[in-house]
Amino acid sequence: MPAGPLRGRIRVPGDKSISHRAIMLGALAVGETRVTGLLEGEDVMATAAALGALGATIYKERADDPWSIHGVGVGALLQPESALEMGNSGTSTRLLMGLIASHAITAAFTGDASLSKRPMGRVIEPLSRIGAQFTPSPGGTLPLMMTGAPVPVPIEYRLPVPSAQVKSAILLAGLNTAGITTVIEPVPTRDHTERMLRGFGARVEVEESGGTRTIRIHGEADLRPQAIIVPGDPSSAAFFIVAATLVEGSDLVIENVGLNPTRAGLIEVLRQMGADITAIEPREVGGEPVADLHVRHSVLRGIEVDPALAPSMIDEFPILFVAAALAQGRTTTSGLEELRVKESDRLAAMATALAAVGARVEETADGLAIDGSGGAPLRGTTDGRIETHLDHRIAMSMAVAGLASVDGVEVDDVRPIGTSFPAFEALLEQARA
Repeated sequence: MPAGPLRGRIRVPGDKSISHRAIMLGALAVGETRVTGLLEGEDVMATAAALGALGATIYKERADDPWSIHGVGVGALLQPESALEMGNSGTSTRLLMGLIASHAITAAFTGDASLSKRPMGRVIEPLSRIGAQFTPSPGGTLPLMMTGAPVPVPIEYRLPVPSAQVKSAILLAGLNTAGITTVIEPVPTRDHTERMLRGFGARVEVEESGGTRTIRIHGEADLRPQAIIVPGDPSSAAFFIVAATLVEGSDLVIENVGLNPTRAGLIEVLRQMGADITAIEPREVGGEPVADLHVRHSVLRGIEVDPALAPSMIDEFPILFVAAALAQGRTTTSGLEELRVKESDRLAAMATALAAVGARVEETADGLAIDGSGGAPLRGTTDGRIETHLDHRIAMSMAVAGLASVDGVEVDDVRPIGTSFPAFEALLEQARA
């Protein structure tokens, strides 16, 4: 029978995007930056190890202490003695390429099998204009060697596709580039980099006109060390929001969730579908909006998801597809080509996985159409395990699908969950205790 309800209060780990950026900017500020609530998953630890190799000192004394980052200053990164091992982290790779692009050092980047298939051309192209040089593997992938520009050139770059990683890479390169580096975003993406750059003392200007955002950073910046409290990761909270919505009898409070408007698309879509999600005590922590979320079970209705919301929930589509599989009626999504070049082809992988547990799914070129069960439990896995393609979000999404199924869902490998959310299974057990 389906699993029992989720109740009580839980707290998800720190936001992964903010954790990456806190380490990077702390490493470029002279003095000590202290970070509380840092996500200690493998991806963020890959960023920390790389910045350590580039000259910063990053540590914590005891398990419950904040992380301490002693930075080297903008322009003072050191030549690493060996390749920077990025594991599975596309964010670490693309943002660090931006940081190094305006420093006259050479670095090699390596990653695991999944990361080594992901395209890096989208950051190589603008960073080459700044003056960095790249020798990637065939197809523009890792392993990759790069040399930063001895005299970086400020550029104005219009993003051809919405990408917070490309935007951030260019802005980080602009920190050590004399003059004004400009990024033009026809579609706004998550703005953690701009917020945190300002917090560290960089001069950043953001203009919005007709839906287009223009971001300018003035180099050569002097960053001041900060005390940072990392809000709970909305992408991690998403799995518990959907689980509590789908499982009958659930009544769950998720504490300290980051509600940056460039990341909160999933909550908006779930509310449009009829989800019962209330923000309690909205507040601002370190320039980021935060609240506790009270989520109760509700029956969802299928909708046509506005493609304009895609950038604000790009990582949450796998778990939204699970919600849609239990809704009443049809849910359609479009404009999701970006999902085909994530840790896996998430459109194809989720279509196959959901069909295997009894959902009715059609895959299109840029989205999925899902006819929901009307709240009836999915069948679950009866023969074989779901293939996760080493993708943490598919593994966690299908684990939530298992809570709303008759036979449960088995996945082929839960190890990738450690890249972003090592405590996922323990927290799920806590919520169901």
